[in-house]
Amino acid sequence: MEAIILLALSGGLMDAYSYLERGGVFANAQTGNILLLGVNIAEGHFDLALKYFCPIIAFALGIAIGEVIRIKRPGSFHWRQYVIVIEIIFMLIVGVIPLSFNLLANSLLSFACGLQVESFRKLHGLPIATTMCIGNLRSGVHALVDHLALKKKDDFHKCLLYFGVILFFIIGAIIGNYLIDILGIKAIWASIVILAAAFLLMFINHDKMQS
Repeated sequence: MEAIILLALSGGLMDAYSYLERGGVFANAQTGNILLLGVNIAEGHFDLALKYFCPIIAFALGIAIGEVIRIKRPGSFHWRQYVIVIEIIFMLIVGVIPLSFNLLANSLLSFACGLQVESFRKLHGLPIATTMCIGNLRSGVHALVDHLALKKKDDFHKCLLYFGVILFFIIGAIIGNYLIDILGIKAIWASIVILAAAFLLMFINHDKMQS
């Protein structure tokens, strides 16, 4: 559970960073990018459409690579730890890319988010997302209604889990907003600290996640 909380913190921070510091593009929320892609195409702003198109493709590629890593399961570490290492490397690179190369920075961020969303999909057998909130919101409300209607304590615990992950995503966005004012493009390096902590925690409790 602790690793999922850290990943949700990082997810919120990455989205806030890409949107606020890197030109209004979402690292995680590809629905928003797809919408803005379509709007800009409709208005004939093809140069602006490109800044949304590339992160979408990078996100999809990250999902694909995450699945390849899961299938191959390389080395002696848990395979998800390799995903986190790749994310950390990408965060290091993004933190030194100037604002004039936002397209590259956002594409790298979206690739890392695609890796994460594909690799961390369940906790205690429940579907979970650490880089977006819509699925967690649906599942949390569903569990809450079931708890109120059926009086099952397990549904209440599920509700707390989903809304807890959303809360930490929001906290990550707040932290990101605050750090951008202080560190500028280097604010993304805060995600490295968070991801490194998640990496270390997985030595303790990775068996609690779906293999």
